[in-house]
Amino acid sequence: MNETNAQFEVVRNEEGQYSLWPVGKPMANGWTEVGQRGERQACLDYIAEHWTDMRPRSLREHLS
Repeated sequence: MNETNAQFEVVRNEEGQYSLWPVGKPMANGWTEVGQRGERQACLDYIAEHWTDMRPRSLREHLS
């Protein structure tokens, strides 16, 4: 499979930070699938729509 049609999962950690994870690769500790899977750009579009505050959750809570 080449990079242009590789499939990814959108994942999120406890701090509410998002990332991409290759489908089929064992999940890294501390990350959870959010239910969005697809090609790289589709996953990046999902992240851009849902990750509106780049600060870690702990910092947001501390400042509020």
